[in-house]
Amino acid sequence: MSEVAIIAGLVKCARVAQAVAETYDQAQTDRVCAAAAWAIMEPSRNRALAELAVRHTGLGNVADKIQKNHRKTLGLMRDLHGAKSVGVIAKNTATGITEIARAAGVIGAITPSTNPGATPANMIINAMKGRNAIILAPSPKGASTAELLLQYVYAEFDRIGAPHDLVQVLPSPVSKALTYELLQQVDLIIATGSQANIRAAYSSGKPAFGVGAGNVSVIVDASADLAAAAERIVRSKIFDNATSCSSENSVVVVDAVYVAMIAALEAQGCMLLGNEEKTQLQNVMFPSGKLSSVVTAKNAPEIAAIAGLDRASAARVLMVSETGIGEGFPFSGEKLSPVMTIYRAADFNAAASIVNDIYAYQGAGHSIGIHAAPERADELALQIGLTLPVARVIVNQAHCIATGGSFDNGLPFSLSMGCGTWGGNSFSDNLTYRNFLNITRIAQPIPQNMPDESVLFADYFSHVNR
Repeated sequence: MSEVAIIAGLVKCARVAQAVAETYDQAQTDRVCAAAAWAIMEPSRNRALAELAVRHTGLGNVADKIQKNHRKTLGLMRDLHGAKSVGVIAKNTATGITEIARAAGVIGAITPSTNPGATPANMIINAMKGRNAIILAPSPKGASTAELLLQYVYAEFDRIGAPHDLVQVLPSPVSKALTYELLQQVDLIIATGSQANIRAAYSSGKPAFGVGAGNVSVIVDASADLAAAAERIVRSKIFDNATSCSSENSVVVVDAVYVAMIAALEAQGCMLLGNEEKTQLQNVMFPSGKLSSVVTAKNAPEIAAIAGLDRASAARVLMVSETGIGEGFPFSGEKLSPVMTIYRAADFNAAASIVNDIYAYQGAGHSIGIHAAPERADELALQIGLTLPVARVIVNQAHCIATGGSFDNGLPFSLSMGCGTWGGNSFSDNLTYRNFLNITRIAQPIPQNMPDESVLFADYFSHVNR
């Protein structure tokens, strides 16, 4: 059977199921969301999914994937609790505008091997909140995890009478041809993963939300609590062996505290490599100038063993010192492993300039972390937010845990972060259920509000008529 026919069959089934979902009221809709969430959050299933993900992808570690599956889903359900997504969701008497939530239809979701359980679950729940159907296009390595997740979803759907075909997955073996054909036949595309897939989504001719490349930098200001900053950075960097696009890739340290910060990182189990060791590591990580899958999402001791770095056999994070940025300096890019690049800056402004150069090479639009004393943090964060090409500024937090929403910050829980036009994306928010909705607006007549031209142009005319 051709790829066109296979996808057409899946979409046909999805449309039948989605027509049923469109009849659901808010309570029924929320019940379907809860069913999909419990499919991954139930402890024994969570563990089975995490173990299968690590076994078949070779990426990350089981304990952190269990935590990610649980926390990301729990946080998403918190965000969705009480949120209106059926019928009238807002009414403004002053403007005369009434908003009605409508389904987007059949959604195609490309999901990555780095999060083969948590990301599909997040997509499914958001899609269900909008009364859509969804077809998953997992990475080949993550296909088995997606298939097992769907078994669990169907078991929960059976308990509430929801149609299975609301959630489907491409048949194995998943191929590029199948994935790209899916993009042609669905109503909306959500793409998370490789930039090749993101570009395919945007060039499909269908509406698409895609995410930008990660290559997160963090700045350590002279005022920072260095011990706290080091603990947060390392906790974030080693989580799930740095599979997250939000993991710290470069740490830019202000000169006044450089030596002390290196010591603080070493106290957390990091090891700064010498020049020869750096070369050894580079030869293994970037054998042809491109990041090798041999080291992706492996822990630091495994990477050290592959590179022959005996001295680093017990390190939690490998650090390399760098001054250059760009293709000739591969450590300035994303590494998807517990390897961090350290830059030394004269002061905070110089540090911001270094980050700006790094993002001009890779990672523009994603986010940046700042570690600074509370009395300086607001000012520095505002400076960065006004000048650098980033959609999120994360202050005094473990970056990869904070960017996708956390229980101690106000960002929405998500595994897909838009990077705005800086990162070649159509949005700069954390992806939420509202991205899975069409909204119809009813406009009622209101008292006329005609502006006075002399008021609107007063400043302009006063300026040009001087």
